[in-house]
Amino acid sequence: MKQSLYFAKTRKETPKDAQEISHKLLMRGDYIDQLASGIYTLLPLGLRVHQKIVNIIREEMNGIGSQELLMPALHPKSIWTKTGRWNVYKGEMYQFEDKSGHWFGLGPTHEEIITTIVANRINSFRDLPQALYQIQTKFRDEARPKAGLLRGKEFIMKDLYSFHATKEDFDKFYETVTEAYLRIFKRCGVDAFPVQASGGAFTKEITREFMIKTGAGEDTTLICDHCGWAANKEVAENLRKKCPKCGGEIKQYTTVEAGHVFHLGTGFSEKLGASFIDENGDKKPIIMGCYGLGTTRIMASVVEVNNDKKGIIWPSEVAPFSVHILSLGSDIKVKQEAQALEDYLQKEGIEVLYDDRDLSAGEKFADADLLGIPLRAVISEKTLSQGMVEIKYRKDTEARLVTRGDLINAAKTKN
Repeated sequence: MKQSLYFAKTRKETPKDAQEISHKLLMRGDYIDQLASGIYTLLPLGLRVHQKIVNIIREEMNGIGSQELLMPALHPKSIWTKTGRWNVYKGEMYQFEDKSGHWFGLGPTHEEIITTIVANRINSFRDLPQALYQIQTKFRDEARPKAGLLRGKEFIMKDLYSFHATKEDFDKFYETVTEAYLRIFKRCGVDAFPVQASGGAFTKEITREFMIKTGAGEDTTLICDHCGWAANKEVAENLRKKCPKCGGEIKQYTTVEAGHVFHLGTGFSEKLGASFIDENGDKKPIIMGCYGLGTTRIMASVVEVNNDKKGIIWPSEVAPFSVHILSLGSDIKVKQEAQALEDYLQKEGIEVLYDDRDLSAGEKFADADLLGIPLRAVISEKTLSQGMVEIKYRKDTEARLVTRGDLINAAKTKN
């Protein structure tokens, strides 16, 4: 893709209201556009990154036997009153009356909807277990949205719901999802770790959050560096100095929550009539679990932990493009070689952004560093005379000359 035609305009200045590094860099790189406080457009570059994250999530969710669906964002009040959560969520849920006098809310979460769907389709223990997920926009009336994609009024989320006949089956799947989540974070290029947390408005059970260490976070996590025990500050009400597991020293870290898994038990199924007939012919409520991942929040978190003073450093699996070609100077032969190189890489199935713009070398290098594409390939009169290409990984400091064939190998190597 030629950069001169690409719908992206980088900026040198940092937006005034951007405080966190991910907010600053995603805005400066034109990955996102701010419509209002807490409301953002994913521009073409940003959407490419988000789609890569979503693809990873889909692969892992499908890999553990989950099935994808898509539920409505608009929810009738009646279904939320059955669980008593219409008033519980009044301060967070966008609620309004339509022209016919019926009340609706924009979905901040989907337990009521998915439980009703399942209640109409599950009858026997033979129908269980089931795991259903969606990737959809959520709406929450945040009083103080901040930090760009890390906390917004409108955001994209993957929410998975599981349904079981026994607690043992739920426990097994709960751990399976935890393992899948850790693979997702690793593939996205962030180091996330599970911690004990409260269930909030979802459950009284102790839940499991997935935290990423970053100064942009709003959570405080207590971690034992010796054995790895970790808990949200809300759970460990009294700040402990010693680990309850091994007696080691506990330290506090600022973290951002990127995922959360819940044991819902039978609360929703009992209120919404989701039951099954067991092997003995007895009618029982379905045991449920809920598992959330903020996809746009993961995108911002990746930037929070993968950057330097020049810009973003995208991990290869979520980068908008694999290779960023820069042609330097006005020599027509240089431009022809750069175009030929783009065609060559694309035929090899490699995603390429080609900076063909009429700008100085310094401006092109600065934009390349800001955008953070993993591998930069430079064509100039010098490289052309040597029959080579200058390449540099975004995370490295040194460039080197290679052949076209070596460039292909470098582009296909996960870095």
